[in-house]
Amino acid sequence: MPKIRSTAKPRQAAMFSVLVGALAAPALAQPEGGPLAVPLPPIFVPPENPITEEKAVLGKILFWDEQLSSDNTRSCGSCHFPAQGGTDPENFPNPGPDEQYGTPDDRFTSRGLIHALRNGAYDPDPAFGLDPQATPRSAPSSLTAGFFGDLFWDGRATGEFIDPETGEPVIAIGGALESQAADPILSDVEMAHKDRDWAEVTQKLERSVPLALARDLPPDVQSAIDANPDYPALFDAAFGDPAVSARRIAMAIATYERTLVPDQTPWDRYVAGEKGAMTPDQILGWQTFIGNACVVCHAPPEFTDFNFHSVGVRPDDEDPGLAGITGLEFDTGLFKTPSLRNVGLKTSFFHTGGVRTMGAVFTVYAAETDPQANPNRSLFLPIVLTTRDQSRIRNFIETALTDPRAANEEFPFDRPTLYEEWAPTDWPEGNPAVLAGGTSGSGGVIPRVIANIPPNIGNAEFRIGLDRALPGAATMVAISGSPPVNGVVAPDELAGPFITQGDAPGEGYATFLYPLPADPAREGESIYLQWRVEDPAAANGTALSPPVRVELFCNGPCPDADACLADIAPPAGVLDLADLQAFVGAFLAAQPAADVAPPLGVFDLADVQAFVTSFNAGCP
Repeated sequence: MPKIRSTAKPRQAAMFSVLVGALAAPALAQPEGGPLAVPLPPIFVPPENPITEEKAVLGKILFWDEQLSSDNTRSCGSCHFPAQGGTDPENFPNPGPDEQYGTPDDRFTSRGLIHALRNGAYDPDPAFGLDPQATPRSAPSSLTAGFFGDLFWDGRATGEFIDPETGEPVIAIGGALESQAADPILSDVEMAHKDRDWAEVTQKLERSVPLALARDLPPDVQSAIDANPDYPALFDAAFGDPAVSARRIAMAIATYERTLVPDQTPWDRYVAGEKGAMTPDQILGWQTFIGNACVVCHAPPEFTDFNFHSVGVRPDDEDPGLAGITGLEFDTGLFKTPSLRNVGLKTSFFHTGGVRTMGAVFTVYAAETDPQANPNRSLFLPIVLTTRDQSRIRNFIETALTDPRAANEEFPFDRPTLYEEWAPTDWPEGNPAVLAGGTSGSGGVIPRVIANIPPNIGNAEFRIGLDRALPGAATMVAISGSPPVNGVVAPDELAGPFITQGDAPGEGYATFLYPLPADPAREGESIYLQWRVEDPAAANGTALSPPVRVELFCNGPCPDADACLADIAPPAGVLDLADLQAFVGAFLAAQPAADVAPPLGVFDLADVQAFVTSFNAGCP
């Protein structure tokens, strides 16, 4: 791995001396902004991954497809909304390193997945239990990411892009976007279950309807999918053959992100010669900005110094930051300087996400910190601004650096509507919907049902979970096509038994994997599910979870019901030894890819027989 530049203090001092001299130059007081007002340069495009329209639109589809996650609940874009400045609007609570909510190290980051094992079974996380996890740091902006040589807050995504599957160097320099794009897809916090691998990712994409969970597709996306209705066809259009691979996924997403250049702000138009593009107040704010030390780390036109600093928002040793990559003590607590472009669209700041207003940002910069807690704090700090200067600068950076296309999510910043956004309109109670009901067991606790995965037809990852039950208890899942009566599901079928895991009463948990077959005829069908836990402390010896209603849907084209059951490994459409090996591995690991016959969620002889029959028949 190439060495990442460090922000050692001697370098900071030298840079500071140079910039102080520049800031004193009278030219900087000119209305046009002086010599610092230069146009935004083009994003560097590595020659190994040239931009093409087909590749960019494939990257756009992948970036917004929630099916890229292992449970269909999160896309890359879920944490990077253009109207939020390319960051996450949710500000999901994270208890921080001490794993205790309500303490000073709390963070507000991004929602991830419920922690799960490779076989899809839920597995309690020490901090989040069986609730969705939160990422350890806030989501940096995707809108200016293409200008940085190193990405993530700690710079671990470097310009050398290594093929995630083969270990082969692909891009020598300028490939930080590719390096970054591959990381969240296998993260068991952000988009994956534990130990997810690229073979699973690519096989899933080969069998998925692109953006099956999204609505309001942008015109370029809709046209691409109309012409190439499956992922192999989209990859063929972008790369010349239909192979789906980790390298190509990363390269396509990176290509899309290189099209997200927010260069039509009032400031950009102003420095290009449109004198009325900025208001007099914005011009005054710009002059005040470049007349203060803010410009040292937020230098135009990118409004960043591409470096790493500790600003003292939290003690340096709470999060190693850059030191986690370089191993250098004086890099502890240092984080990448974000661009100020579109900062007026954001609702949280710094890597912790815990600072929620620009006024509070100024307070952080002005604060005197404890040298013991922040030994590596930037030598540029503290910066103490008058109330007047704060107001002027804030007006400039919050309004004059906002690209209206990003704020309004207009091309190239347009996007589809995600499932979590549109589903409440169609299903006000949710889909899945947790209904009223349930009876308590040990400790007087009603077992909790976990149901948050979209029940789209063909979703092999669909499951429901059980929490707050008696550990070590036998439990069944009642399945019915009829609504519950008095909160009780009368089963047409019972799945199980499962034995709950856990240590203490109220901590038992289990998972029911219930892959949904690719059968378009089942669209609109409602299924009712309910956990039944054997518990001597419950009425009649059985504790019941609340019922769950699941309505199967396609949201557009359904998956092909005639697709080969046995075609579970690339290349798609060909049955060979790779499919046989993939099935055996999935069957032994109880993975959804091998669950090809009823009863769903059970791996037995029926699955083997169905696979063999399909394999011998060949693909249509």
